[in-house]
Amino acid sequence: MANERSDFPLRRSYRDQVAWQQLQQYFSADYQLNAHNQPTEYYWAWREQHHIHIDYYPQATAAAKIILVHGVGSNGRQMSLILGRPLAEAGYECLALDLPAYGLSESRTKSILYQDWVAVLDDFIRAQQQKDDRPIFLFGLSAGGMLCLHVAARNPQIKGIIAMTLLDQRYAVVNRGTMRFSALSRINLALLGLLAKTPLRQMLLPMRWVSKMDKLCNHRLACQSMLNDSSSAGNAMSIGFLDSYMHYQPEQALQDITGPALLLTQPACDRWTDLSLSEPVLQQLSLDYQVVLLPQGGHYPIEASALNALKQHSLRFIAAQL
Repeated sequence: MANERSDFPLRRSYRDQVAWQQLQQYFSADYQLNAHNQPTEYYWAWREQHHIHIDYYPQATAAAKIILVHGVGSNGRQMSLILGRPLAEAGYECLALDLPAYGLSESRTKSILYQDWVAVLDDFIRAQQQKDDRPIFLFGLSAGGMLCLHVAARNPQIKGIIAMTLLDQRYAVVNRGTMRFSALSRINLALLGLLAKTPLRQMLLPMRWVSKMDKLCNHRLACQSMLNDSSSAGNAMSIGFLDSYMHYQPEQALQDITGPALLLTQPACDRWTDLSLSEPVLQQLSLDYQVVLLPQGGHYPIEASALNALKQHSLRFIAAQL
């Protein structure tokens, strides 16, 4: 485990953060963390300007590693809650990243683009691949699902992807469905593109202003807890990041990505991004994929029935690829 740690001390710890501990009160007891089952934490240095926080469940003899990534309204600890710990208890090594500008990760630069998210995940996967040859699976929630596919366009060695929505923002139907003021999405996107070419690209916009963040979780109090959390749904991102996210061009056409198998886990009661918003991506894929519904689950699912289904479908999917 020593070789997993960076050469600088743990700057901040989720043990000291109240937000996720408040959030997990709305989970069933089986999905709550305590002093005995919380992940190990460490920071990974990336490109000198970033310290990436990692939630880590080490399993030296595990048959596979699972790397979990969040979207624009969540963080790595929230991934550990819904799937990281359950898969770790099933015997897999699990690592959940806080992407730059989210969670407890720290950056010396404010110039963070979506391309940086693609690069940091790709580099982290490659660093893990250099440690040993165990197969690597990715889990991505919301924007993290498409992020995993974008990384697969760069890294053909990924064994499988478990995605909770596949949102390609280049499609008008997708950005209309995900952005606030849907009727104005084309105008808003054009304005973002113009502002991203000016010094105003560094200006921060609260994510709740530009997206339907109020539909993140179907439990009202849990959703409010996330919206109050500046490390997840209460975060603000730059105009430059938002423009780069909405217009990202993958390094391969989606139909040319052939490496991983794919499991799409669609929350059945997602009030933000229903299955239709993933269809533009699914229709292009040539790789093997399957779609399952998570009963009663919201966009960020805290419902026990949805989480149990997510765990069981994920375990079957991983086992089928090994």
